[in-house]
Amino acid sequence: MEDPFGAYEADFGAVRTPLVNNYRSSPALVKIQGVLARALDDKAVPPKSKSTGSISGDSCAIWDFTTPAAEAKALAWFVASEMAAYKLKPRDFALLVRMRAADFVKVLEPAFAAKGLSLRNEAAMVGEVELQVLLAEDFSQLLTVFLRLATMEQAGPRWTACIDELCFLWGLTEENTAEQARAARELDLFTVQFRAAYPMPAADKADAMVKFVIDFVGRQNIVSASPAYHNGDWLDQVIDAATRHLQASCSGAKYWTEALNRYEGLDSVPLMTVHKSKGLEYHTIIFVGSRIRLCSIFKARPTKRRQASSSLSVGRVSAPFLLIYLLCGPRRPQYDRAGVKTFQKG
Repeated sequence: MEDPFGAYEADFGAVRTPLVNNYRSSPALVKIQGVLARALDDKAVPPKSKSTGSISGDSCAIWDFTTPAAEAKALAWFVASEMAAYKLKPRDFALLVRMRAADFVKVLEPAFAAKGLSLRNEAAMVGEVELQVLLAEDFSQLLTVFLRLATMEQAGPRWTACIDELCFLWGLTEENTAEQARAARELDLFTVQFRAAYPMPAADKADAMVKFVIDFVGRQNIVSASPAYHNGDWLDQVIDAATRHLQASCSGAKYWTEALNRYEGLDSVPLMTVHKSKGLEYHTIIFVGSRIRLCSIFKARPTKRRQASSSLSVGRVSAPFLLIYLLCGPRRPQYDRAGVKTFQKG
């Protein structure tokens, strides 16, 4: 429908209230958002930041490099330094690429390893599913929360999350206290039985461990709770991918915490594609190998502008505090209109 809000205003005398408050991005990033938004749409309403910045210096910058090796070395140093200075974790960062993530990993991984950092390609395929897609899947998240509960001695908050999830999947209301008490007892029994059967992570038992969780929760309950699993074989693909990923995560792990941290990538800096990163949020977003030319975006037709600005929108939404574009070679887009500085990094 063309201009649905205008039609609603005309038919019902409605008053349009622009939503301009941004509760996630720092004031400096929001200011840049406003400049870029008006360049793309001259009717855009300037956003207002309701967040407090947590870093000093520039919140958005372009780093221009002459070689990929210099780019990789500087990026690894920067991430390690920021983690130390601001007590950040590896997953507070995200490296975004448009495509060919594996090619970037080959260049970046040795530099990160030299700084004691693990880099994980979350655009890689696990069975028929991309890893970054798998981690966001309902079943994968359900599996990890139940495994965390069943394998940890002190898991109070996770017990609450599991009982809430179980009541939802089993269709138990708050008023049905007797059934909720039964669910709590069964959950306790589940943890005892799982811990007895799998006291340590075992890669060769990944199939059985996943089946243990599914049998307890109920496959049909999982299907009913997620519309994406209603038709086709998507759930089967997700279960297969989750099993493969759990097997790889358990391989060589001595303790369950280590295995599940690997599964969720808690100790690795994620590298993923721009498209699949939508909806995620990180402290610092770094676009690697960027080929965005803002001067072309500003002059393009409206439809082309929307397409070309998609990666900009992802970065602006996903990085509350810091946004960096890495350029290598002749790529020199003009960010001056947005007040973004370019730094020659070697």
